[in-house]
Amino acid sequence: MQTVRIYAPLIIFFPQWDITDMAEQNRDQAFLEYVVKAIVKHPEDVKVERTVDDRGVLLTLHLNQEDMGYVIGRQGQTARALRILLKIVGAQNDSRVNMKIHEPEDSRRVHQEYRASSAAAGSSASAPAKTHGDAGLVSDKDLADLGI
Repeated sequence: MQTVRIYAPLIIFFPQWDITDMAEQNRDQAFLEYVVKAIVKHPEDVKVERTVDDRGVLLTLHLNQEDMGYVIGRQGQTARALRILLKIVGAQNDSRVNMKIHEPEDSRRVHQEYRASSAAAGSSASAPAKTHGDAGLVSDKDLADLGI
């Protein structure tokens, strides 16, 4: 009975959230998995690993590489909001909960190669569109020329 009372505000926002399922699974892990699956385009690839140590609970989020931007958000706002919500869920259970987004080792290299190839394809257009560089600002091409 106590668990229903603790999570009553969350049930209002997530009516499909089944409390009986969470009795077997940890609530913080189930909460993160539910919210992230609602955000991403490939919910079948979402997996949350839970580890407990002397510093608290660490939830490691594994997801499809294409969904990384949705979970991180602009300037990390979505990830920051998820961490705040997890701290609230953890505080209800008297535990400290942190979230780590797993990044495969070669994902940055693959992303940079993709951006470089798409920039090269975009520069071969017949009529170049105005860019930030035309207005006196630094453009992506300028940064690419510098190797950044």
